[in-house]
Amino acid sequence: MLYIVTALKSEAQAFVDFYKLKKSKLNNYTIFQNDSIRVIISGIGVDKARIATQTLINFFDISDEDIYLNAGICGGSYTYAIGELLEIGSLEYNGVHCHICDTKNHLTCLDVAQSGGQYTLVDMESYGFYDAVMHNPAIKNFHIFKVVSDHFEPKNVSKEKTKQLLFQAMNAINENLKVQ
Repeated sequence: MLYIVTALKSEAQAFVDFYKLKKSKLNNYTIFQNDSIRVIISGIGVDKARIATQTLINFFDISDEDIYLNAGICGGSYTYAIGELLEIGSLEYNGVHCHICDTKNHLTCLDVAQSGGQYTLVDMESYGFYDAVMHNPAIKNFHIFKVVSDHFEPKNVSKEKTKQLLFQAMNAINENLKVQ
């Protein structure tokens, strides 16, 4: 099973449209699913991402084949193109540094939207997802994929643009995860 945590409905909608997922409820969450994929919308913020991820972990049995994915948009410096898909290899949140995999992409997780270019890549949820999966030894396969949505101009990011950017990255995400 592929478990996907997104912050926004517009991020989830790209997966819903691509995979033709059906809507349902899980506790207080809206989820979308089929026989091999479940998408949960966490809401914005580290705590919300952590709780939504933990809800998936608590509710469904974990197998060695399961993949947990945090997917969504991020702000990036001008060295990244709008629409560029990035696998996050390390992240930082409130001075805590975390290694995920051996890619060069380092993301800073913040509690507020960032305007201005003091960071290279930023989002507001990745650490919550990471914290939940890292505290469960049964989870052996997890990833964080972000699509650059803006150059630290969050007010210029629309729901439709968010959905479109993720939808356009779907084949590359599938290739990276080796998902059919």
